[in-house]
Amino acid sequence: MNPSTVSPSPDAAASGDSFTLGTLGERVADKLLQRIRGDGLAPGTRLPSEHSMALHFGVSRTVVREAIALLKADGLLTTRKGSGAFICDRGVPHAATGDPLTEQSVQSLLNLTEVRRGLESETAALAAVRRTPAQLADIEHALRRIEEAVAAGVDGVEEDVQFHLRIAEATGNPYWVKFVEMFAQQIRLAIKVTRANEARRMDFANQVREEHEKIVSAIAAGEPELARIAAGDHMLGVAERVRLADREFWRGKGGALARDLVRDFGQ
Repeated sequence: MNPSTVSPSPDAAASGDSFTLGTLGERVADKLLQRIRGDGLAPGTRLPSEHSMALHFGVSRTVVREAIALLKADGLLTTRKGSGAFICDRGVPHAATGDPLTEQSVQSLLNLTEVRRGLESETAALAAVRRTPAQLADIEHALRRIEEAVAAGVDGVEEDVQFHLRIAEATGNPYWVKFVEMFAQQIRLAIKVTRANEARRMDFANQVREEHEKIVSAIAAGEPELARIAAGDHMLGVAERVRLADREFWRGKGGALARDLVRDFGQ
């Protein structure tokens, strides 16, 4: 096999086997993972194009993108603009290895981000259909407050927390708000880590701003599915940026902040 590419071969989609669990994207991700492990593909191996995989699995390119995003969130794939998706090692970022407490802390951060993906996706979708004009104005104001904080040289952590809380309030269901408040301190500590990482790279900072804007735009347009996707993509982006943080970050401020999450909550 050419080490730079993966050539599709007949699988369950062609043999008549069917997936039984999860969304279509999750099922494709699971099948793709089986191929990666079954073929013993090495880190750095490039996957086929989205078009090729869509034909191979008999699904749309949107489903393929979802599958790739899920495997990226698990640290199994990385993407390079204009080049495609590549296999990477599973687990915490290599930059965090060598210090067991930091490794545990980063994994705890990724675990929390995984939980937040479900929470943020659902609250954004509900907010898109239930928000009042006043609540939409509050969400838009909260987004502006993040940008104002960044422009003033502040980390924007509290403003970020309030942004997500305003979205939860716009669901009109007080239990969603209580759920967010229940994990508010963990979320606050996690955001301290992620925003510190994002502040070190302009591309990361731009990604966060664009992700937030997409969530607000979908809520403003009353599009629940777009809001759900935008919020889920934001959490996938958070996880990806954590995995891309360099060794210097984890050895310094990032590691110290991440360890606070484990020390305070033991997870």
